Order: sequence, then structure tokens, then C-alpha cells
Amino acid sequence: MHQITNIRCILLSSPYADADDPEIKECFPNGPKRTIGMVEVTLDNGVTGLGEGYIAVFAPKVFQSIVELCAPQVMGKDGFDIAARVRDLRSLCDYWSLQGAARHVIAAFEIALWDAKGKSLGKPVYDLLSDGPKADAIRIYGSGGCCDRKEQFLRELDLLESLGITIFKMRSVKHDILRTAWVLEEAGRRGIEVGVDMCQNLADPPQAVDDVVGFVEAVHAKTDFRMVFVEEAIGPDAPEGFKELRSRIDVPVCGGEIITTPKEMIERLNNEVYDFVQPDASVMGGISAVMDVFAAARAKGTDVVVHAWGGAAAIMASYHAAFAAGGKLVEFPMLDFPLGREMMGDQARIVGGKLLRPSAAGLGLSLTPEMEERYPFDETAVYSCALLDYGPPPDAYWSD
Repeated sequence: MHQITNIRCILLSSPYADADDPEIKECFPNGPKRTIGMVEVTLDNGVTGLGEGYIAVFAPKVFQSIVELCAPQVMGKDGFDIAARVRDLRSLCDYWSLQGAARHVIAAFEIALWDAKGKSLGKPVYDLLSDGPKADAIRIYGSGGCCDRKEQFLRELDLLESLGITIFKMRSVKHDILRTAWVLEEAGRRGIEVGVDMCQNLADPPQAVDDVVGFVEAVHAKTDFRMVFVEEAIGPDAPEGFKELRSRIDVPVCGGEIITTPKEMIERLNNEVYDFVQPDASVMGGISAVMDVFAAARAKGTDVVVHAWGGAAAIMASYHAAFAAGGKLVEFPMLDFPLGREMMGDQARIVGGKLLRPSAAGLGLSLTPEMEERYPFDETAVYSCALLDYGPPPDAYWSD
């Protein structure tokens, strides 16, 4: 037993991508900088652990307030009994946030406890989750494609080639017919397959299934290359739309990064809503929640491809779950984020298109006082879901 002796909320902001990136122009009104929120747990043996809740990218002060509310609920209790600490936090939060914001914060606590436990025992987290890792490396796909100019796409494809990565995820909306076909052609000539994220995880009401079918058919009519998956093609609260879409196109349909409980994702999985599911440890309540999804998916014969788009603790938490549960594919966020890169160090190496299994104890993260000084919290550095129409080029640009 090791008691929890201190809880610290950490908000940090780092440069992110560049000012010309369409995601910055559309989602970051104050420029190319992004915030992450972490919980640091200290045990009575002096070991600290870091965890992250994805909500801090969007609402860092909300994250901070919920952390402050939750901290007394676990102080002085056994930090090694992680399931019990999650129950403590849920007993505090489930009445007013059974789904949503509090689950992100609970995830931060849970991930931090796994990190602290792993470091205390001198073992990587994946060794604590199962009888050992299932592979020395897992295939990884490049997640970028927020581009509105050809040279931006070519730069991302060059990066993928340099790492040996042969799957690329781009972002497209339903009128991006020529743009998507152009990317399929350029990538295909390099031996790189392309999946498409249709960005409907913010959509209310969702686009119609007919719109997605029309998009897929129109793109495929212009190239011999085929999309390898379509992600978040329908809005977040329309599982029946995903299920219908699966019956109408021959492209695998996936989603789930917005789902905040394993129960809901498992229900969707059992209802055959997706061809494969994409849980995120920093969203769903922690690493254990993702492991529950892996177990249910294994019984159903469905693949799990972890979502990884937050900071270092969020990414590594999902990666450790994938190594523990036998994941076959994971996500590599391509937009530059120096703070995340520094924290992960050599524990997220990509060689020959595969993510090498991390070897350090815990999650394998580093956070020094000097790093915290270099990346102070900037309250204006938030992702805005009120998407800005910055005037991207018309689809005809891609026909030249």
C-alpha cells in the first residue's frame, strides 16, 4: 500500500503546428499554441505519476476546477488500488457528469496512478495491465491531412516516407471530392494508403448518410485508389447512421474518440455500429476503460485502434493499452508539438512504420521544472469548437 500524499494540477501551453496550418486557422483563433492539462499524483514513497484529461485542450480552467474538486476524495488513500480510486471519483462525479467532462478528469487521475505504480515497481505500465506485451512493435498510421495546399500535403507525405509509415489519415468534408482524390493519387504513387476523417465529431445535426455515400462514390470515381477507412463520418450521437453507412459502402467505417464511457462504446461495438473502434484513454476514464473495450472487442472479433491526439500522457496511456492488449494499429499525430515530443523522449520511437515498444518504467514520461518554465500556461491557447470559416481554396484548386 502506498498512500497518495499530494495532487497537483498542471496546465502547460506549447507551440503547435504553424500559423499556416488550416487547423490553426480554423480552430485556434489566438494562433499556433495548444494547452494540455495533467494531474500529478505523489505517493508516500516520493514517486510521482502523470496523467492527462483531453478536455484541457478545449477548456483548461474547467479541467483545473474539477481536479481541485476531486483531489480531496483520493488524498491519503491507497494509490495502488486504482480501481477503488476510480470508484471514489465516480461516486463524487457521476451524478452530474456520468458522461463527458468529469470522465476526462477521472482519466487524468487514473492514468497518473498507473504511471506512479509502474515507476514504483520498476515496470512499464503495459506489464501491469496483462501478462506482458503482445508485440515488440505495432504498426502506426500518420494522422495529419489538415492541409489546404498541395505543398503541405507533400511535406506530410515526405515525413511518412521517411518513417516508413504506409497509412495516412487526412481530413475531408463532403465537398472535398477533388482534394481527396488528389491525395489518394499522390499517396498511392508512394505506396501509402489513405483513410479519411470526415470531422463529424463536432456535428449537430449530423450530415446525412446519403451525403457520405455520395462523397465516397464521387471520390472513387476519380481514382483507382481506394480509401482504407472512413472515420467520424456521422455525428457523435447518431450510431444508427454509422450502422446504415456500413451497409451501403465497401469502405471500413470507424469512430468513437468522443465516447466517454466503456459501457457506451461496448454497446456500440456489440450493436455492430463500427468496423473498428477508436477509444482514447484520456477521454474514456483511463487506461482500464480502454482495456475493457479491448476485451469486449476481442470477444466480438472487432479491431481496436486507439485514438491519440492529446499531449504526451494521453498518447502514451493509449499506446501502453495497445501494447498490453494486442493492438495492431495506433495513431501518430503528425502536427508538431514540442512539449509532447520532449516529454516522450525516446519512448515513442517509430522505425520502419512501426511504433517500438517503450521500455521505461511507468508511462516513460519526463517533466522537469525547466520544461514547465519553458511552456507556461497561456489561457488564450485553447482549441475552439466554434470553427472559423477562414476561406480555404475551392475544390477546383485540386484539379490543376
